[in-house]
Amino acid sequence: MNVLGVLQARVSSTRLPGKVLRPILGQPMIARQIERLRRARTLETLVLATSTDSSDDALARWAEAARVPVCRGSLDDVLDRFVSAARPYAPTHVVRLTGDCPLADPAVIDLVVTRHLESGADYTSNTIEPTWPDGLDVEAMTMAALETAAREATAQYQREHVTQFIVRQPDRFRLQSVRGDNDLSALRWTVDEPADFELVEAIYAALYPSNPAFVTADILAFLKHNPHWITHNTQHARNEGLARSIARELQGQARS
Repeated sequence: MNVLGVLQARVSSTRLPGKVLRPILGQPMIARQIERLRRARTLETLVLATSTDSSDDALARWAEAARVPVCRGSLDDVLDRFVSAARPYAPTHVVRLTGDCPLADPAVIDLVVTRHLESGADYTSNTIEPTWPDGLDVEAMTMAALETAAREATAQYQREHVTQFIVRQPDRFRLQSVRGDNDLSALRWTVDEPADFELVEAIYAALYPSNPAFVTADILAFLKHNPHWITHNTQHARNEGLARSIARELQGQARS
């Protein structure tokens, strides 16, 4: 296999527990996201990587019933869980996707993956220099780089946030950034807080019934005509979880 998509998700979110199974128009949020991911032409297979913790039993049961390949691993060592989900498929390249992005755009995925394959980079993403809305994140990497990270990463934040070992070593790994035509990075389309979910619900209610395959341009048009939604959830910073993980790591080092 050349390109495998790995979607990491868990139920035990601290800020919005159970968010991946919250219904959007009668289907779990994770189902709506997978529906969109399956339209990406560059992903040969998609596997759901969740944990063996009992809190994720319902998610695993849903995946099996929906015929979504699922692999279960460590709750806290997400890097190990991620690479363990990829290994059975022996891919050359792996695309990291996260279960808090129900507005994921297959065209953006295809753009990042295509640039990755053409460049020969070890890691390619649209997150190094954020210009896309938060929630359209795509990270493509070689399986070799991922295996190196799994072997050598020791910091807790590197184990929790899968690609940090790679991203923070540009002298060792060839990194490539994919920028959008316009800077839309102030827009927040990820789901970590109740206000995030309210925005996503509103977008689906407005767009999905007439066009289930709605794209980023459709969302932007909706927001243009409903500008109050633009700032509905922007009080939350991008990558708050990563920032907290690094802060905890630094505090631990200071104590020692």
